[in-house]
Parts: sequence; C-alpha cells; structure tokens
Amino acid sequence: MTWLEAIILGLVQGLTEFLPVSSSGHLEIGQALLGTAGTDNLTFTVTVHVATVLSTIVVLRREVAALLRGTFTTTAWNKEKDYAAKILISMIPVFVVGMFFKDQVEAQFGSGLLLVGICLLITATLLFVSEYVSKHRQTSNSDNNAVIDTANLGESITYKSAFIIGLAQAVAVLPGISRSGSTIATGLLCGAKKNEVAQFSFLMVLIPILGEAFLDILKFFKGDELTTAIPASALVIGFLAAFISGCLACKFMLAIVRRQKLTYFAIYCLAVGLFTIIYSQL
Repeated sequence: MTWLEAIILGLVQGLTEFLPVSSSGHLEIGQALLGTAGTDNLTFTVTVHVATVLSTIVVLRREVAALLRGTFTTTAWNKEKDYAAKILISMIPVFVVGMFFKDQVEAQFGSGLLLVGICLLITATLLFVSEYVSKHRQTSNSDNNAVIDTANLGESITYKSAFIIGLAQAVAVLPGISRSGSTIATGLLCGAKKNEVAQFSFLMVLIPILGEAFLDILKFFKGDELTTAIPASALVIGFLAAFISGCLACKFMLAIVRRQKLTYFAIYCLAVGLFTIIYSQL
C-alpha cells in the first residue's frame, strides 16, 4: 500500500464513519477500485478505526468527561450511571456477534462488491423510512433542534430502545450497512430525539471499536500477523487523514441529524448501492 492509497482510504474511513453511508462498505469499494488487498488490510483497518474513535472522543470530549465524572466519582445512582447502563445494554448484541459469529462476519469482508451494494440499498431504505416516520411523529420542534445538553442526557432513550439500537449496531457489522445510519434511524423509529440518538450512536461504539482494536493488536504479537509490508509513513498518513476527516464528519453529522436531512444520505446510498451492484457484475 502506497502513502497515496493510505491517505485516500484514510479519508474515506474518516468521512464515512459518522455519516450514515457505511464506512466499511466504502472501504471495500475503495480497496476494490485501488486494487489493494492482502493481509496488510487488517493493520490498516485497525489503524484508521482507532483514529476515528479518537476523533469521536475529541469532538464529544465534554460529554465523555461529564459521563466519566458522573459514573465514577460517586456511588449514588444518577443520570450519568443511567446513561452508561444504557450504553452497556446497547453493546450486548454486538458482543454476542463478536463472540460467537466473528468468523462468519469476517468472511463477508472481501467476498465481493455485490453484498456491499445490496446492503447499501438496505441502508438507503432504512434512512428513508426513519425520516418519514420521524417527520410525521408529534414532537416538539424545540426538542428536536436542541443542542446536545448533558443536563438531559439521553432521557428520550429507554433501556428497551437502547437494546434495539444495539441490535441495529450488530446487524451493521455487515459491509454496506451503515452503523451510524442504522443506529440513528432505529433510534428515531423508537421515538428518541434526534440530537440525543446521534450522541448515543457515536458514544456507544467507542468501547466495541477500542476492544476490537485491542484484540487485533494482541493477534499481531502472536507472530506472523505482527509483520506488515505497509510503510510506517503510510500508516501515519492514513491515521492522520482518518482522524482529521473524522473530527469534521462527526461535527457535521451531529448538525445534520438535528436538521433532519437524512434523505440526502439515503439518496446517496441508493445511488452508490446501484453503482456497486452494476460494477460488481462487469
């Protein structure tokens, strides 16, 4: 992998991780178009995913700090502990998938673009439906357009909806199913406020991605997987590209969700999905 390919794929990961268009699907498409393949992909994927996790922490640093303070500085049950419990509940489905179906899921990556295209069409459908339902639900405009407020941390997200959102995240392990798109859309369908479900969607993925990255790093130290032909400069450039673009995309996505403009992303996923399906058959 060259440094130019690394920066392109890093930008793809960073820009699409938080937008409801599937970063994994776009990485598959990008690698197919660039002709990159091999064991190096694991090293690069871990690197850019860690970069986007760090960008989430940077953008939502106040929310993360408030959540950690409220969770660990007192023994009393409070809104921060309640929110943390919802995040833990949302992680149950993806934990089950990771523990018992990891090999089957990994087999879907690199299996061809047809699956990616079909999953992108599913993402588009979910975004269309969630926006339609959300627009026709009786909600307060002031609530919908409110900025993220740690004083009202996830009040519209129940334990039940947290688990359902977690199910959406588990399904989104497939390339082409957008994690942010599916979780935000599912939260809206469950009746959660747009600003709250966007924040919840971005925070709930921190532990799973960091955990997966940690496990993948451990694999490297078993021997063969520690070796990579990717130049260190390409990894650094890819990391920085994913981190910087991830910071921009995270802020942009929070604003988009509050304005309820998911239809544009649905149209985009529809177009890219159709292109990918046609391209896979050529």
